[in-house]
Amino acid sequence: MCGYENIRHFSPPGSNQNVANLSPLLCSALTGPHLCYSFILFLFCCCVLGVSRLMDLLADSREVIRNDGLLLLQQLTKGNTAIQKIVAFENAFERLLEIITEEGSSDGGIVVEDCLLLLLNLLKNNSSNQNFFKEGSYIQKMKSWFEVGDDNSGWSAQKVTNLHLMLQLVRVMVSPVNAPGATASCQKAMFQCGLLQQLCTILMATGVPADILTETINTVSEVIRGSEVNQDYFASVNAPSNPPRPAIVVLLMSMVNERQPFVLRCAVLYCFQCFLYKNQKGQGEIVATLLPSTIDASSVSAGQLLCGGLFSADSLSNWCAAVALAHALQDNLTQKEQLLRVQLATSLGKPPVSLLQQCTNILSQGSRVQTKVGLLMLLCTWISNCPIAVMHFLHNQDNVPFLTGQISENLGEDERLVQGLCALLLGICIYYNDNSLENYTKEKLKQLIEKRIGKENFVEKLGFITKHELYSRAAQKPQPAFSAPEHMLFDHEFTKLIKELEGMITKAVLKSSEDEKKEEEVKKTLEQHDSIITQYKELIREQDCQITELKEQVASLSSQSETLQNTVTQQFSQIQQHRDQYNILKLKLGKDSHVNGLQPEERSQLREQLEELQRQNQLLQTQLTDRDSLITSLVRESGVCLQEVELLRAQLQSQSAEITELQREKQELLRAPDATVREEVQALLERKEVMEKELASASSTAAVMQTEKNQLQQELQESKKEQDDLLMLLADQDQKILSLKHRLKGLGETIEDEDDLDARDQSDDDDDDDDEEECDE
Repeated sequence: MCGYENIRHFSPPGSNQNVANLSPLLCSALTGPHLCYSFILFLFCCCVLGVSRLMDLLADSREVIRNDGLLLLQQLTKGNTAIQKIVAFENAFERLLEIITEEGSSDGGIVVEDCLLLLLNLLKNNSSNQNFFKEGSYIQKMKSWFEVGDDNSGWSAQKVTNLHLMLQLVRVMVSPVNAPGATASCQKAMFQCGLLQQLCTILMATGVPADILTETINTVSEVIRGSEVNQDYFASVNAPSNPPRPAIVVLLMSMVNERQPFVLRCAVLYCFQCFLYKNQKGQGEIVATLLPSTIDASSVSAGQLLCGGLFSADSLSNWCAAVALAHALQDNLTQKEQLLRVQLATSLGKPPVSLLQQCTNILSQGSRVQTKVGLLMLLCTWISNCPIAVMHFLHNQDNVPFLTGQISENLGEDERLVQGLCALLLGICIYYNDNSLENYTKEKLKQLIEKRIGKENFVEKLGFITKHELYSRAAQKPQPAFSAPEHMLFDHEFTKLIKELEGMITKAVLKSSEDEKKEEEVKKTLEQHDSIITQYKELIREQDCQITELKEQVASLSSQSETLQNTVTQQFSQIQQHRDQYNILKLKLGKDSHVNGLQPEERSQLREQLEELQRQNQLLQTQLTDRDSLITSLVRESGVCLQEVELLRAQLQSQSAEITELQREKQELLRAPDATVREEVQALLERKEVMEKELASASSTAAVMQTEKNQLQQELQESKKEQDDLLMLLADQDQKILSLKHRLKGLGETIEDEDDLDARDQSDDDDDDDDEEECDE
């Protein structure tokens, strides 16, 4: 009842009793039953104070009220995303950062810790608040928290706690579980504002407490993980030593040093993994330090440290070095092949051996389980998806007998994981085998497994890996998190590789040789069909281009046809005008019978019109000749395209027959008793159906192209018809011109060449002058 009584006595806003009643209410929230806490949440959301009034408590000048408000908001925001968003959008970030600065940042007291805890509640697993924090440029304000002086001795417990929470805040913003885009933007902001540089300064400083140094390493790891710019900057960081050494080298020294704390060594391994994550440039730089041409005897390199840790007497150093080297090869075929060049001098007077062979030698010497697991993970990562590395591994005659002996033995519980990893390594040698070694082809390795191990026993041993209790724990998150050194057996990225390869290796081992041959034949047939379909697609693409060009030509001819039709229409209108003029002249001749011929002006106008008609007729004849040549060319090209379409159709019919035959063979394969073979054949059949759809699409395209060809021929026929009509119109026009000439001759005009017409005009002019003189007399 104490919670109810406190709520009942909580006065309205503005009352002086609010301050006095806030502490009892807070005590009830912290210590009361769940029902009391629910009432406080109800009060928070529904009472008159609301969020704004609670946020006002953070600005209260009385520290007691402000501090109690911080504690109350901490309890209210735990695990409640809705309340977290409301508080964040009430300007909580700005106010909390101001309090942290006022209280002395990392040197502050318990109030700074409360503010940081509240910030963690608001940001952790809340993408909306994280984005709001980033967009509000609050990341830039965090840089001042990590400014440490030269004298780092005598850190108080409160300062260690505050700085630890500040580092956790940075990690919340760049956590691998966040959305990739949000993490990348936060990483970019941290580099641009200098926060990453400040963290690297703490990393290389002296006198920093071990737990702060460990958390700083983890924080730097996640700030650079997957960010090319940040990774390049981290590679350039040097430790303040004489001579200066790269920060990566200094960290690796701690990782392979068995006297260092376990959590610190785990943090360095995580940092190295994050540095190489999606960083092929960094992977190449690490591998290059192991190659003979780049080894510098005067300085310690990252490669030398990894090799030293790989072959040291400390099993944890063996495991960490193996995992670190595996990350230098992750998804990088070039570096896997380059690492095959590494040669090691084992002892004086003996020839050097390759790094690959030295790893298998250590395996066969009966090392500890942790060392064996680390080396097997390195070998599996190394030779997976690298046939050249598989060939180098199989070239040593002792490797395959060692693996088969390990798998076939009945060992204890601790060695079952080693057996599973040996089975995985042998399965990779089968799956990625290019059959370049006659004694160790895919088929011979499978026969060896069947004789010495048994296929079912092999698959069972392979399944031991994923059934191990530490496998699922390592698969959850990238950061190595182990309670004790002996629990470090699995790496996060390696669990992804196991998940990818286990099913494929099982199918490859259980599959018979006849099934493999049939599958190879089917694959070759599919590849041939794919190449043929590709050729058909290219041919159809070319046909489409030709059709497009023909369409453009048809469009051009259509425009020319329209132009000619417009010209003919104009000719018709001119002929009609001539008819009208002729009728007018005829009427004039009927009224003025004393005039024996046309007037000179009318005759001259009529002659000019006749000459203009003749010129236009010649122009039309020229255009029709050009059009005939274009139509002839189009008809020729259309015939060629039609032949190609017929050829394509015949080829498609042939391929359809081949596909039918292939389907029949597939049906026979589907009747096989082996369920695994049926699944493989069914998959191939589905691929065939996809290919049939592609061929059907190609046939459809050919049909569409044929339709377009028919349309093109129809358009050509219509163009020819229009040309014939135009020729008839021109012939009609010629007849009308001749008719006009005859009528002019009937009116007394002689239609000859231009000289005769000019002479006659001159004679008529002289006769008119004589008539005028007679009239004057």
